Amino acid sequence: MWLGVPSQDKMEIRSCLPKLLLAHHKTLPYFIRNKLCKVIVDIGRQDWPMFYHDFFTNILQLIQSPVTTPLGLIMLKTTSEELACPREDLSVARKEELRKLLLDQVQTVLGLLTGILESIWDKHSVTSATPPPSPSSGENGGDLLSSLLQSPSAAKLLNQPIPILDTESEYICSLALECLAHLFSWIPLSASITPSLLTTIFHFARFGCDTRARKMSSVNGSSQNSVLGQERGRLGILAMSCINELMSKNCVPMEFEEYLLRMFQQTFYLLQKITKENNAHTVKSRLEELDESYIEKFTDFLRLFVSVHLRRIESYSQFPVVEFLALLFKYTFHQPTHEGYFSCLDIWTLFLDYLTSKIKSRLADKEAVLNRYEDALVLLLTEVLNRIQFRYNQAQLEELDDETLDDDQQTEWQRYLRQSLEVVAKVMELLPTHAFSTLFPVLQDNLEVYLGLQQFVVTSGTGQRLNITAENDCRRLHCSLRDLSSLLQAVGRLAEYFIGDVFAARFNDALTVVERLVKVTLYGSQIKLYNIETAVPSVLKPDLIDVHAQSLAALQAYSHWLAQFYSEVHRQNPEQIISLVSTALEAIIPLISSKVQEKLLLSACHLLVSLATTVRPVFLIRIPAVQKVFNRITDTSAQRLPDKAQVLVCRALSNVLLLPWPNLPENEQQWAVRSTNHASLISALTREYRHLKSSAILPQRKVRLEDTKVIIHQTLSVLEDIVESISGESTKSRQICYQSLQESVQVSLALFPAFIHQSDVTDEMLSFFLTLFQGLRVQMGVPFTEQIIQTFLNMFTREQLAESILHEGSTGCRVVEKFLKILQVVVQEPGQVFKPFLPSIISLCMEQVYPIIAERSSPDVKAELFELLFRVLHHNWRYFFKSSVLASVQRGIAEEQMENEAQFSAIMQAFGQSFLQPDIHLFKQNLFYLETLNTKQKLYHKKIFRTTMLFQFVNVLLQVLVHKSHDLLQEEIGIAIYNMASVDFDSFYSAFLTEFLASCDGVDSNQKNVLGRNFKMDRDLPSFTQNVHRLVNDLRYYRLCNDSLPPGTVKL
Repeated sequence: MWLGVPSQDKMEIRSCLPKLLLAHHKTLPYFIRNKLCKVIVDIGRQDWPMFYHDFFTNILQLIQSPVTTPLGLIMLKTTSEELACPREDLSVARKEELRKLLLDQVQTVLGLLTGILESIWDKHSVTSATPPPSPSSGENGGDLLSSLLQSPSAAKLLNQPIPILDTESEYICSLALECLAHLFSWIPLSASITPSLLTTIFHFARFGCDTRARKMSSVNGSSQNSVLGQERGRLGILAMSCINELMSKNCVPMEFEEYLLRMFQQTFYLLQKITKENNAHTVKSRLEELDESYIEKFTDFLRLFVSVHLRRIESYSQFPVVEFLALLFKYTFHQPTHEGYFSCLDIWTLFLDYLTSKIKSRLADKEAVLNRYEDALVLLLTEVLNRIQFRYNQAQLEELDDETLDDDQQTEWQRYLRQSLEVVAKVMELLPTHAFSTLFPVLQDNLEVYLGLQQFVVTSGTGQRLNITAENDCRRLHCSLRDLSSLLQAVGRLAEYFIGDVFAARFNDALTVVERLVKVTLYGSQIKLYNIETAVPSVLKPDLIDVHAQSLAALQAYSHWLAQFYSEVHRQNPEQIISLVSTALEAIIPLISSKVQEKLLLSACHLLVSLATTVRPVFLIRIPAVQKVFNRITDTSAQRLPDKAQVLVCRALSNVLLLPWPNLPENEQQWAVRSTNHASLISALTREYRHLKSSAILPQRKVRLEDTKVIIHQTLSVLEDIVESISGESTKSRQICYQSLQESVQVSLALFPAFIHQSDVTDEMLSFFLTLFQGLRVQMGVPFTEQIIQTFLNMFTREQLAESILHEGSTGCRVVEKFLKILQVVVQEPGQVFKPFLPSIISLCMEQVYPIIAERSSPDVKAELFELLFRVLHHNWRYFFKSSVLASVQRGIAEEQMENEAQFSAIMQAFGQSFLQPDIHLFKQNLFYLETLNTKQKLYHKKIFRTTMLFQFVNVLLQVLVHKSHDLLQEEIGIAIYNMASVDFDSFYSAFLTEFLASCDGVDSNQKNVLGRNFKMDRDLPSFTQNVHRLVNDLRYYRLCNDSLPPGTVKL
């Protein structure tokens, strides 16, 4: 390291390296030249200005001398990178000094860079030589430019043809723009960034929208020219990077706002240029000719403009926002790639969010704001709807992949549709009437095609067949069905805008939609389109199934509207709602069969659940179709539905009987009858399961065991779902549910010990018990709950836990995690009922589970264990700290009595150990738990913590910062250290800090004194955390210096 080099050698190196660079920079390979620049800058980083006073002046001289300008620019960029954002091999004081030194030079540097770019532009500019542009090119035509720029001279400047640069000038400009981009990333917005510099950057941004350069290279065909074309495009990209660096700064000084306005005006001139149509170009072909990176940078600019600056700029009367939206519209809908289009939709989403929040904050101006933007929004809506339809956009939509799932578990096509529908929904929120009148007629057109298919259905020997065979007709039908499916999703997405306060105002529109949807679902189920043979089964059959499934899903989206409709009319004239619900059920019931494709079956089941749960009409149970489903589900001879469907149908039937009917008093709820019916439903569903109890004691044969596992899985998945779905409902519903389940719960507890070594079964049983504890604790009653907990505590011995965690892989760990989750529910229960279990729960955690997982690097089980320990402390504080009113009144004995001290200390020790492990999620969770206990219970102030643990924790957290092992949590750790130190600042500064520094190895006593002196005795959070980070940085810096000194060096 430089520090250990003798000063004579340093002087020699400082003087010879720059000379070497100067003499050979033209002949050296570029990577060696760059390395040499980096070494010189690194020396400057240590020695400038004290020992290397001409470091920066040398760079400025290199830039000013034409022969060495490129070299000077490389040095300048390296200096900006290495000195403005230095790594940690510098002390904080030196970092601050360097930044100040650089800021003093900013004005000079920016002036130099402006000069270089301007002189190259002017030198190659061809204003005098070129004739004015021909009218056909439309560059000067009556465009937005004069309104945007408010000054003819600026408009004229930007209309100059782009100069043709030689290779050397291209290179110098690209280096200068790279320097600017890096400088802009750290210098504050200020007057140093002059209007002339901004205008120059914009001149270079035009290189990106100049398609001539590319044309020239392709016409002339020579490789030299094509490289030139790419270089020119690159200048445009670099200039846009500079602009975006400035744009991303949210904090704009008042005096800089005018510059910003000028920047936007100039960028929108560019936007207008690249979206201009003329005889030779469509917008799309023009965008396709531009460099993809340039388009990306431009889109980034537009996003920054809308998200950061629109609210600032919109108030300027001279900024034409509506015209800007017109340009953005053109730019969006002519994007050459799908990704580009997605990015532009994001910008529209930001704009719509901005409008929505603006209207909410200024309701009085709502009409004025909407009128200003109405045309733009309606255009946007129409175009986005066209883009999702094969009728208008087949070529592009067919390119989208609809098979491969991305990280969000959706295909490219689903993502495209979802993002488009979000924009449609946001426009609907702002302009409901317009949006509806745009969307509904389009849906109608496609529905006519679908509903007209009936006339083409013919009966053949094998069943029904769709008599459409011509290839062209099949293709048109395929497109129409795909569009119908998308539009049904759109209509479903808009359901939320018909309910609540606007229910009455938009009632007729919603009723029209719901009636259509009910009609369509019934039609699909009656003519069984999902079973029909078609000419192209691989395409049309999935289309028909999808439309049917989407129509059911769209109707399900309106279940909240149906519920509101039902509650408004149920007393007066419920005929209309009865008819809608009954017809919907007629559409659903034929689909509840194991012969129907799963996609369609599940859509039907979900709709049934919504009718039973959200709408809950009193007449539901009397509808013959519903009784038919009851009979089918409870008939053991009928073929069982696939698991997911079975669970959903059972949930729906259970909810029909359990959930209170809306708007009816308690005495009209008919609980007695419903209770009896629910008991017989559950009894039928659990018949086989309850018979297992008698056979569970016998040793099981392999075949029997597998059958038994299937019965357990099928029954528990249904019961768990039923309990979960009513856990938030009224006490009466939960009571009836538990009465019906009581026998099955007792059977489960009896079976549990028999299956303790089958972790897959134990996993399902514990899931069921966890759901019971979360939803029906009160109904189960204390004695039985105690029996369950005791059974579990007895079964989970140290050996059993070790077997589960160490030998059974993820299933075994899941079993233990669920068991700990059940205990979390138990220890949170208020009152004294479960307090007797606390000692055995704590001893299970600390003596049985913790020793097994403490040394394992795997995070399994740890998160759940520490959450349980946190809940033990948080909800049972009095178990450890007996606080009496008397004690708090008599301030003299303010210290609380401590009980169960050993257990408390063991828990805290475990928390401390967890901070020494690499798992960052566990670290973050446990730090949060300690901070919560301090906020709520004053943990850090308790005598036992203050006297025996406080500074151990501070020490551990400081060491973590020094080792940089959990750097993502720097801020949280800093705040925690402050909260702990603030309990006793005097001891922290007088004793702890000295001891901490004394125990630090790798630094000498003089350095320790400096570290101690630099830690100011501040007591406010921002200054304190700053001091902590300074201490950590400088301690690492000193260690780095000491490690790199040659052995035997005398340190002064």
